[in-house]
Amino acid sequence: MADKTYNILVLCTGNSARSIMAEALFNKLGKGRFKAYSAGSHPTGKVHPLAIEVVKSLGYPTDELRSKSWDEFALPDAPKMDFIFTVCDKAAGEACPVWLGKPITAHWGFEDPAAFQGTDEEKRHEFQKILRFMSNRVNLFTNLPLANLDNFTIKSELDNIGKIKDQ
Repeated sequence: MADKTYNILVLCTGNSARSIMAEALFNKLGKGRFKAYSAGSHPTGKVHPLAIEVVKSLGYPTDELRSKSWDEFALPDAPKMDFIFTVCDKAAGEACPVWLGKPITAHWGFEDPAAFQGTDEEKRHEFQKILRFMSNRVNLFTNLPLANLDNFTIKSELDNIGKIKDQ
């Protein structure tokens, strides 16, 4: 029997950088065990060009990546989520829609690389740094033996991963 594919929704306010990069990381590093989506509470309507650049550096296709509202995932025909991650502090504090299926939630805050001020090269470095931090956490998560863990333990593991100091 094939392993379960877990659905993940990554939330941020603008859905233009962090959540987009995390979506790509979960899909790439999850090796088919995870189907990730991203959305925002107040989407900008466009993906930051440097987010696209760093996602392409992973060899991940970018054609389908777009900035969208989390309302799309609260609709009755939306995919049922197993996990929901917030990646910015602002989105973590907002009132979210009601998610069908009672997904396990966690907050993994990251600095906003789109807000970084500097030269183009410094901005690019900031996006790469945040991608590396995200990659560390996503790798830890995707290597958990989820089928062997109860929801309480999974939630505890997700919270612990979210507390890891970025290096």
